[in-house]
Amino acid sequence: MIDQPALLEVRNLVKHFPVRRGVLRRQVGAVRAVDGVSFHIHHRETLGLVGESGSGKSTLARTILRLFEPSGGRVIFDGEDIIALDAKALRRIRPRMQMVFQDPYASLNPRMTAGATIMESLQVNRVGDASKRPQRVRELLDLVGLPPKSLNRYPHEFSGGQRQRISIARALAADPEFIVADEALSALDVSIQAQMVNLLQDLKDELGLTYLFIAHDLAMVRYLADRTAVMYLGRIAELADSEELAQRPMHPYTLALLSAAPIPDPVAEAKREHIVLPGDVPDPGNPPSGCRFHTRCSFATPVCQEQEPQLRDLGTVGKPHLVACHHAEKVRQHGATASSVTQPVKTPPVGRPASDHSL
Repeated sequence: MIDQPALLEVRNLVKHFPVRRGVLRRQVGAVRAVDGVSFHIHHRETLGLVGESGSGKSTLARTILRLFEPSGGRVIFDGEDIIALDAKALRRIRPRMQMVFQDPYASLNPRMTAGATIMESLQVNRVGDASKRPQRVRELLDLVGLPPKSLNRYPHEFSGGQRQRISIARALAADPEFIVADEALSALDVSIQAQMVNLLQDLKDELGLTYLFIAHDLAMVRYLADRTAVMYLGRIAELADSEELAQRPMHPYTLALLSAAPIPDPVAEAKREHIVLPGDVPDPGNPPSGCRFHTRCSFATPVCQEQEPQLRDLGTVGKPHLVACHHAEKVRQHGATASSVTQPVKTPPVGRPASDHSL
């Protein structure tokens, strides 16, 4: 994986939202939602992105796709800087980068049938000719595990999982190479989430897709993602192979997130350390000085208040492990005493059709 060229490369990406006050609406500050983020994703790789609400995950995703215009930085997609593209050039490349949104109830037009929703994506992205598009719509529905009779049904006639399948089919209609799944499973029941995880994995294998998978569920990310990035207050705190990060976390925030994830072993669950972070995520309009996590960190020392840590590689040869922490070595030793912080979740393959598909 490391020797392959990156499909997507994000370099020092910044997105600040201006804060305006007064009658003249003068800018008095800025919400630093994304504040200098860098990472890459290889072809056919899944990068998981986790963090608390308010950490900037969704803003990062939308800025990568230029649904939000960035305040700075670069996004290199297949060798081309999409931030520098004009509107015409962006329309040309946009079908290759698609998004599946969090809420399947809000992301579908209630006045359009499932077939019309997918057909619209084919038409907008100019995929195929008019005579072949109806057949392509049926193929896409089958690909995501929905029967042909769903073609003429409206969103309110589907369950949440079925609506999300329609959203996935709509994204696939553009024949993309890269898909951002922004909390795409969080609104679904746990049993349906397992089916959807397996569907996403099947589609990745069949179509050669590349994912940026955003979620709160660390066990799900560990199962689906090749590598995982942990985001806190607009910055990347840690980035490593998913299994490596789960077994040997080096950032105190990652350690706390992992300790909050339940494991299916009552004995181990009762014995392991649970880390409760004090307070809430600080105001992104006025982040703390130095390390942004120091106000909630039990490892913090005076240097954490004074100097902002930069990402450094503490991994092995051929297996990078990036962490932005002054005391990463101490955190690693602490985490080693509780190496079973969380267990990998292995969900059984879900065949098609399944219970969620029946209408």
